[in-house]
Amino acid sequence: MKILVMGGTGAMGFHLVSFLAKQGNQVVVTSRTRSGRDGNVEYVTGNARDERFITGLLNQHWDAIVDFMVYSTQSFQHRYRQLLNATGHYIYLSSSRVYANSEQPITENSPRLLDVIKDQAYIETDEYALSKARQENILFESAHKNWSIVRPYITYSDERLQLGVLEKEDWLYRALRGKTIAACRDIQSKKTTLTFGEDVAKGMAAILGQPSALGEAFHITSDTSISWSEVLDTYMTVLEAYLQHRPTVTLQDLDSFMQWRSGKYQIIYDRLYNRQFDNAKIDRYIDRSSFLDPRVGLAQCLESFITSKNPQFKVLNWREEGIKDRMFGERMPITAIPGLKQKAKYCISRFSPFA
Repeated sequence: MKILVMGGTGAMGFHLVSFLAKQGNQVVVTSRTRSGRDGNVEYVTGNARDERFITGLLNQHWDAIVDFMVYSTQSFQHRYRQLLNATGHYIYLSSSRVYANSEQPITENSPRLLDVIKDQAYIETDEYALSKARQENILFESAHKNWSIVRPYITYSDERLQLGVLEKEDWLYRALRGKTIAACRDIQSKKTTLTFGEDVAKGMAAILGQPSALGEAFHITSDTSISWSEVLDTYMTVLEAYLQHRPTVTLQDLDSFMQWRSGKYQIIYDRLYNRQFDNAKIDRYIDRSSFLDPRVGLAQCLESFITSKNPQFKVLNWREEGIKDRMFGERMPITAIPGLKQKAKYCISRFSPFA
């Protein structure tokens, strides 16, 4: 098959492209930075949000398109017909964050937040969980049924290691520098389901080109749910062996945590829920018995990251770093902070009594 993968260089996309290439498909991957050819994979440099760039690609016909891009609802409404008309099978990456709270393991037919939530202030936003559900609705209501919706939940890899709502840039960077990690106590007891990015990619590859998958939504997760406190303990055990001391963690109550942490809706309408999934639907296409247990996978990925020759962190939120250092009486060497603007953000939040 001739397959276009849009934005396919992340934790799931990297593995999916590898699987598709090994199957003998001709794969074209859009990337902002990479170009050239690697076997039967071609990397095309460009911004997939650029109208001229994407139109040039969608003027061709593709057997399948896998879309990892994040859209506003308005921009997806503008583009979806073009995407569906350019392929026999369009795979839209949604998220299992679309689901409402559930006391039972979640199925693909479980209520979504968009359908049941009463919080008017939240409904008026296009926050991630709502925008994904609204974009799903655009596909559900389309006359075309040559699409599948995939709803991953929290995926991890060497480069992405989450702790509640915290990315590795929010907690691991501090741990490796001997600084205090701030986490939310209320989240620690909640059950979560974390899935290795490669395992999600296996499920995506399994439904690609399958006529029975058209017009359907799937979530692809591990069967193993663990508490966030178990996730934290897994990380701390690895770091204790590496650093020869156990990092300091301060668990804050919800109100204190949300005073400095951005993304309140992700906390309220996801991380404070227990998240367990019923995967019977995707099990028709793939044997998930080989999926990594999250305690094993998280430990392996963390160890791989911290022992790599040049572990890379994405951009830190230096305003929040300053707030945390002020709370704990700690300081970041100014030379560690890139650029005058970021230095200013850190210093204002760290040293100003009005921050």
